[in-house]
Amino acid sequence: MSEMAHRCRFALCDNISVIKERRGGRGGNVVVSLLSNTPRSVDKSASEGRADANVNGGRYKARLMANGSTQQLGVDCDDTFSLVVKPATIRTVLSLALSRNWPIHQLDVKNAFLNGDLSETVMPYELVSHQVDVTHPYLLQRIISSLHKEFDMTDLGALNYFLGISVTRDSKGMFLYQKKYALQLLNRAHMTNCNPTRTPVDTESKLGSDGDPVSDPSLYHIQQVCLHMHDPREPHFAALKRVLRYIRGTLDFGLQLYTSSTGSLVAYSDADWDGCPTTRLSTSGYCVFLGDNILLWSSKRQHTLSRSSVEAEYKGVSNAVAEMAWLHNLLRELHTRLFSATLVYCDNVRAIYLTANPVHHQRTKHIEIDIHFVRDMVARGHVRVLHVPSRYQYVDIFTKGLPSALFEEFRTSLSVRPSPTQTAGEC
Repeated sequence: MSEMAHRCRFALCDNISVIKERRGGRGGNVVVSLLSNTPRSVDKSASEGRADANVNGGRYKARLMANGSTQQLGVDCDDTFSLVVKPATIRTVLSLALSRNWPIHQLDVKNAFLNGDLSETVMPYELVSHQVDVTHPYLLQRIISSLHKEFDMTDLGALNYFLGISVTRDSKGMFLYQKKYALQLLNRAHMTNCNPTRTPVDTESKLGSDGDPVSDPSLYHIQQVCLHMHDPREPHFAALKRVLRYIRGTLDFGLQLYTSSTGSLVAYSDADWDGCPTTRLSTSGYCVFLGDNILLWSSKRQHTLSRSSVEAEYKGVSNAVAEMAWLHNLLRELHTRLFSATLVYCDNVRAIYLTANPVHHQRTKHIEIDIHFVRDMVARGHVRVLHVPSRYQYVDIFTKGLPSALFEEFRTSLSVRPSPTQTAGEC
């Protein structure tokens, strides 16, 4: 048995022993009975090893996985659910902790259990790390002690690695980066030593369906390239390799979160009208800042055709406002007040005019819902849509290829930069 297999088996046995302990010695055959008695919903099982960078020598966990693709709604399943938190929520909590100078502690729970008797067979799963933020060290220790009484957990100390993201903290704030994951991508593509490039997309990149088919389509999971996963062609493969070459040149880059005020939300919205040469669909892009910290961003193909650039831009503004409304509610739940209306910057003057014009023209009826949604937010004073010159429209980086100098300037404006240790070394 290989060392990796031995570690994974040991981790799986550790999880089963925790289940048995929590069930008062009655859980020894939980996994065996699960795999033997429910062939409809469990087709495959495997143990997955994961080495955590925050533990010396690597720390392995086991996760029992099942293929539920044969389940039938109403027959052997009623609901589906996911406990995966939105990345924007994590960045919001971290930004609030930084603004209030809170310590951020990391606890790792071995297993989580539902309280109550279930008639259904359920899978044991790993609950990933929690962050507890408090100002007073004594209160922090009391919370940790209370959690220890309820769960079998490990105290990992100050936050330094979670969900595949490495974290460093200094006087300026917090730096998040994924160098380990980037190296795994490059290694899988056999491009660890490739020549880097300054931008991920060239200025003329408009991928269509032309070109010769490629023999191995298994790597197509990146932005524009993933749209052609069903039938990848050589131009798509070349675009993918360019993205990986860009990753190779930015291994030490990450997202900088600053210790800044949290009293205002600012968004930038843009659209690339008629950008797809095959479907003629437009691409929307937006990003949202809380103070100096970028919390969320998006680059997504619009679902319906836009008959004008104004319509495409307005759909983008509507998407940005919807996300900001969600973020506003999240901040309210976290007891954080906003002291001013949310600002949305757009570089299309006619789209901005539609947000405040009470007259509903015949030519805009097909986007009536988007218009009324944004206009209602503007009328209530929750949102202001303002013009920004294209020279300062940062979200162009999400919708189109840019010259390298402008791309690097916008990237810095979005708080993506080299790690502080690398910058200090260059100085």
